[in-house]
Amino acid sequence: MEGIRNVDWLKVRESLDDHGFAHVKNVLSREMCEGIVRLYIDEKLFRSTINMQRYRFGLGEYKYFSYPLPPMIQGLREGFYQPLVSIANDWMRRLSIDTIYPAELKKFLSLCHSKDQQRPTPLMLHYETNGYNTLHQDIYGEVYFLFQVVFMLTGSGKDFEGGELVFVEQLPRAQSRAEVVNPGQGDAVIFTTNFRPVNGAKGYYRAKMKHGVSRVKKGMRYTMGLIFHDAA
Repeated sequence: MEGIRNVDWLKVRESLDDHGFAHVKNVLSREMCEGIVRLYIDEKLFRSTINMQRYRFGLGEYKYFSYPLPPMIQGLREGFYQPLVSIANDWMRRLSIDTIYPAELKKFLSLCHSKDQQRPTPLMLHYETNGYNTLHQDIYGEVYFLFQVVFMLTGSGKDFEGGELVFVEQLPRAQSRAEVVNPGQGDAVIFTTNFRPVNGAKGYYRAKMKHGVSRVKKGMRYTMGLIFHDAA
């Protein structure tokens, strides 16, 4: 896809190293965003629907896609995995973690399936006025990929207000640090699923991160999330 080919992966790597997330502009066109939003009402594309309030995850709704994924979603999942896997393996080396992610998404998913993680995890999220998502991590089993991606499908300031992405990093022996990102329609935000390596006085250590969504003050907010590992 053109949007993936135009990504400056060096800048992405630097931002992930420094902050645990990277904001990439204009990955999807407006037409592509609108096309993905239209998928939301087609129930046969999804394996489950989660009411966030019921589980005290927040206020809103999300749906997990079924296999086979729609071609655009599959293409994005494959296209982002390939450049991210080298960054993920570099982080594992820095942290002296004995994990090497396969170079191909297909082989990584085979590893998930061997651990009984066979349910697809790419999803769409829908928030209306006052909707929000509590801080969390998307880890669904023993095997997980170190990064995930969220795509903004509607326009901040046009379709909704508020609803910023929130990242909180837990620092050892210190207060947690929060950062807020407000992506535009078609933008992607890549971020760590669990932790990032931080170089301290005794070498690299893991700084755990969580993410969430602040309250939508007005309007309707749609996003699509790419999680690369499958769920148990």
